[in-house]
Amino acid sequence: MISANSSLARPKEEAAPLSDLSGHATHAEYDRRPDGIDARFSVGWRFRLRFTSRAFEPNNRVLGGVIEAEESPARVLVFIDDGIPNANPRFTSTIRQYAEAHCDQLRLTGEPIVIRGGERAKTDRSVFESITSGINTAGLCRRSYVLVIGGGAVLDVVGFAAAVAHRGVRLIRMPSTVLAQDDSGVGVKNGINAFGKKNFLGTFTPPWAVVNDSSLLTTLADRDWCSGLSECVKVALVKDATLFDDICHASARLVARDLDTTTAIIRRSAEWHLKHIVQGGDPFELTAARPLDFGHWAAHKLEQMTDFALRHGEAVSIGIALDTTYSMLQGWLNEFDRERILTCLRGMGLPTWHDDLARTRELLDGLEEFREHLGGQLTLAMLRGIGDAFDVHTVDQKVVTRAINRLRNEAAAAPQS
Repeated sequence: MISANSSLARPKEEAAPLSDLSGHATHAEYDRRPDGIDARFSVGWRFRLRFTSRAFEPNNRVLGGVIEAEESPARVLVFIDDGIPNANPRFTSTIRQYAEAHCDQLRLTGEPIVIRGGERAKTDRSVFESITSGINTAGLCRRSYVLVIGGGAVLDVVGFAAAVAHRGVRLIRMPSTVLAQDDSGVGVKNGINAFGKKNFLGTFTPPWAVVNDSSLLTTLADRDWCSGLSECVKVALVKDATLFDDICHASARLVARDLDTTTAIIRRSAEWHLKHIVQGGDPFELTAARPLDFGHWAAHKLEQMTDFALRHGEAVSIGIALDTTYSMLQGWLNEFDRERILTCLRGMGLPTWHDDLARTRELLDGLEEFREHLGGQLTLAMLRGIGDAFDVHTVDQKVVTRAINRLRNEAAAAPQS
């Protein structure tokens, strides 16, 4: 006779790997307990990150190479940030010609849909609704593809729509800005703004693929080109001192829009973000793992306070300057390294001060908003050195105020251009 409690003596059972429809291995193990079962499972995912130029040239097979379909050709719906066709009116016809040249692999479900770009795309709910309506009208299924081409805000809102339509339509991101190619486009987050808070609604849903096309960067205004470099500085400060040195030495070429130099820096930053996702142990931030977010608590709040007149990259640059100064005032970072960091930012035309920083009480509200956004206790990255970050869980608001005053005094003393 088998005892009613015999399950207690059973060892953990590990199931044989299963396979989902995308060919990814699924592993599970079961812990049997008196009151039930705890089942742990993991689903393998292939994160496809590609680097190319002129992705829509007919002989370029990078985009077609990441598309898989049980039935060929795959159905693809395209959304485009309006900044791209404004800079290149022939862009949509180039996409159609590419699809015709690769008709054995993919079929457009209709004309590419142009949507408004910038942070307003994430605050205007009608943009999100128009995207989900487009997915519905196109009759996409979960194994169809949404291809989104644009800046980080457009990637976020289209990614969110794709993630919730049918509980997930395959998404291919094609970032068109420096910031999206070096940072936000290479990630697992999608979202829109709500209740006056950045990214309040969203999902952790990995894209099917990310294709960084360097030729798209030529459509950028100088302001957007330079602002995106702040995220390269950020990842270098928390992960890679050599990368920071290389950014500083190349700053003149980066500002001059030397494409080879810029794409090389972008690639190294993007690889750090990919490594953080696949090797960090917690890509969906379910526990204590934190994103590469140095300088971001203040950046997110400054964007709101300026009604998004500041670009995200500009706000990040100011946030980096603030947290770098805070780290120095706390005695963690030496003043020489602090000066190197601020000199590097300013040398690329990035701001280290905005008058709204002086609204200190309102700015400090961003600490609690940031804690809510990440979950758990407040956790911020600070610096002991360049490439040497560590986490803190409390913030001395008096020292933050001193850091703000220091930045204000430096801005006031700087020569006016």
